[in-house]
Order: sequence, then structure tokens, then C-alpha cells
Amino acid sequence: MTDSRRTLLARHQEALDLFSDRVHAIRPEQWEAETPCAEWTVRDLVNHLTVEQLWVPPLLEGSSIGELDDSLRGDHLGKHPAAAWGKAAGAAHAAFAASGALGRTVQLSYGPTGAEAYCSQMTADAIVHSWDLSRAIGAEERPPKALTDFAVLEFGPYAGDLSESGVFGEPVPAPPDADAWEDLLARLGREPRA
Repeated sequence: MTDSRRTLLARHQEALDLFSDRVHAIRPEQWEAETPCAEWTVRDLVNHLTVEQLWVPPLLEGSSIGELDDSLRGDHLGKHPAAAWGKAAGAAHAAFAASGALGRTVQLSYGPTGAEAYCSQMTADAIVHSWDLSRAIGAEERPPKALTDFAVLEFGPYAGDLSESGVFGEPVPAPPDADAWEDLLARLGREPRA
């Protein structure tokens, strides 16, 4: 395995760990709280990230989005949301870390994509959604520098275009003194400062 792939897997695990820390910090009364993601509660956000992780093993095994779409709709958190998240996150990381997995091609909604690029996208997405969850529950919002740098590098070139996909909100103005992380959040439709 190359050094760049080892680093990618390390960032992926760190991003999942960050989101996990936030999931375990959710108080019972916060599951229905609003998040920076329009129309999503905390539970909806955690379910979204959980479902994203559930896609990873079958996609890396050759399944397509179309084959899996119906089975991964709806709520996958059940009565034990943190446990459901943890199981899905662990399986996703193990799938990416499996021998040869990052050299494969996966069939995403927008076409064939290298698994390494898919892992990068999933890592950056978990970082941004960790910020969303942190904001929603009142936790420390700023991820570690290695993760903010990773997200800026991954999403930076096309962040403003992501609102067209419906996955992220319309860009908002960044504060005049915004750093690269805050600028990215603004381009992803988030108010970087409370």
C-alpha cells in the first residue's frame, strides 16, 4: 500500500472517530434538535451518515447504487442509534482498508469512480457533517487541523457546485476574515460562526 493510501485511511478513521465522539455526546433530548442541514434533525443527520457507511462494503464488492437503493432507504438507527452508527462506520472503514480495495472502481450515482476518490469524498463528508452535528449539540465545532485541511483540499475545488446536487445548501457569504475552513463551510451553505 502506498503512503498516500495509508494517509487517506488514517484521515478516514480520524473523521469517523470525530463523528463517533459527537454521536456519543448526544443527549436524549437532542435527537430531535435542528441541525445546520435544512430539514434534518440530529437523528436524521446521524442516520444519513450511517446509511452512507452502509453503502461502502457492497459498493466495494461490485454492487451498484441502483441495486442497493431500496434496501438503504429509511431509518437504520433503530432503538440504539450510537451502536448502529458504530457498526456501520466500522464496517465501512474495514471495507476501505481491505487489501486492494482502494484500487477498485465503484459505481456511484454519477458513474464509475475510483475507490480512492470515493474514500476521499466520504472522509471529507464525515468531517463537514461532524461540524454540523457539533453545531447542533453544542460541542466543539472545529475539527483538528489535519481534518480541516483534508476537507478543504477535497471539497475546495468544487464546493460551490455541490448545492446543485441537493446534498449541500446554497453558498452563503463567508466572514471577511474567514480562514480556508470557514470559507469552505460558507461555500457549502453553512454559517461558519454562530
